[in-house]
Amino acid sequence: MQTLLGAGELTTAQLRERLPDVSAATMYRQVAALTQAEVLEVVRERPVRGTIERSYRVRQEEALVDENARTTMTKDEHRRAFRVFTGALMSDFDRYVSRDDAEPASEGVLYRQGAVALTDEEFADLVEELEAVVARRTATSPGDGRTRHIISFVVVPDKTGDS
Repeated sequence: MQTLLGAGELTTAQLRERLPDVSAATMYRQVAALTQAEVLEVVRERPVRGTIERSYRVRQEEALVDENARTTMTKDEHRRAFRVFTGALMSDFDRYVSRDDAEPASEGVLYRQGAVALTDEEFADLVEELEAVVARRTATSPGDGRTRHIISFVVVPDKTGDS
């Protein structure tokens, strides 16, 4: 899912090239599940050596876990979802830094953590602002001097610092 976000359309063969550590069976099972859930859509089909090759893209409006889904998830479901998220993030980063031509300092690699103290209303405004900033940029695609960047953010309450 992370690999497809903002990548336009990709075939399962292209996904396998980008995620070589994922078995073919797992890849096809996940693509099928995401397609059935309508998170991915088939945008092109073409015959290739007696089979049909499909190109997929993310349906952005279906790719987010909305507030209703988050509120019904158990703590264990949140743990699993977060492990998948961080695993994909680590895989993306490792794939990038493993490239011979990777230049993190000059290519804008950034990882940062900060803490803010906010009221519930200020926090809701911050989340809305962050989501809006990213959403405005998701309509563009690589090419014409554009490089695809993966933007991830995590928000976790830190109740250890409460008074």
